[in-house]
Amino acid sequence: MSKWQIPAMGGNMEAANGVYFQNMNNKEAAERLKKNDVILIPVGSTENHGPNAPFGEDTYLDARLCEQVAKATGCTVAQPIWYGSHPYHHLGMPGTIMIPEETLADYLCYVFAGFWNTGFRKMIVVNGHGQDYVIPLAIHKFGKKFQVPGIILYVHFWNCAREQLDVKSNGGPYNTPFVHADEVEQSWSLALFPELCKQESAVATKAAPMLPPGHINNSAERGVGPIKWYNAYGSVGMECICTPEGVIGDPTGASAAKAKKGVEMTLDYLEKLVKDILEKYPAGQLPPIDKVTQRRREDIEDVVKGPTNGGRHIYTLAY
Repeated sequence: MSKWQIPAMGGNMEAANGVYFQNMNNKEAAERLKKNDVILIPVGSTENHGPNAPFGEDTYLDARLCEQVAKATGCTVAQPIWYGSHPYHHLGMPGTIMIPEETLADYLCYVFAGFWNTGFRKMIVVNGHGQDYVIPLAIHKFGKKFQVPGIILYVHFWNCAREQLDVKSNGGPYNTPFVHADEVEQSWSLALFPELCKQESAVATKAAPMLPPGHINNSAERGVGPIKWYNAYGSVGMECICTPEGVIGDPTGASAAKAKKGVEMTLDYLEKLVKDILEKYPAGQLPPIDKVTQRRREDIEDVVKGPTNGGRHIYTLAY
């Protein structure tokens, strides 16, 4: 029997004494940091997902996964980033709120800085939306700008499920390959936030590829092409022209049961990642200063102490 709640029974974004940092006061956060200084940062989007799923689907997927992991490990969750970057072929789709890549990367860089300055110096970014080309940029911008000891890891959560995102002929549970707002994504939504889904309104569409098959990989990177879907321009038709329904694929066959094993694999991995980080670096301990930066040691030691403990804040290193 699984220890994870699938289907999930509601979320925790407004819960007092829960897992979200923004719902805590400074005393509560300080007590939490003594035991576990890992924070999960869900980075989502606001995007059209058709008549059967909410605009915040990508964000709810991230957040619901993070909530369960935080309850299991004692780590903390940041309230999610609701607006993200999007591939060019989503341009102009009503309900899809597109943030420029450079803007989002800078924004995330300073989210990381704020949490580091607060004491959450081990961060795991969790994302399942199509912005894989932005989040690594934000991480490296932070590293180059501040050069402080800490850990920031990015998990594209779909990759944790591996074969459980595949079609039946490849050992997976699905009839159709993963694209967008389709059988796969809707099944995960039904597993993690069924109360927001309207499966009776689901409609099927066909993708609009503009190149022969065998070159471009699919959304879960489980296809045969060596080119990642976001490393291409002119490979597919624009969504607002070719699939104005907001769906690319067939969500009509979705079910929570199809997603269960993949969701469990993802939650198991995220739990292991949190525990492994803390086993290597228990709460309050960081990677060694002399291995991660060539800034003056006294400057780094000052910001590690922090501005309210006899040291300085992180922004003194950047301005």
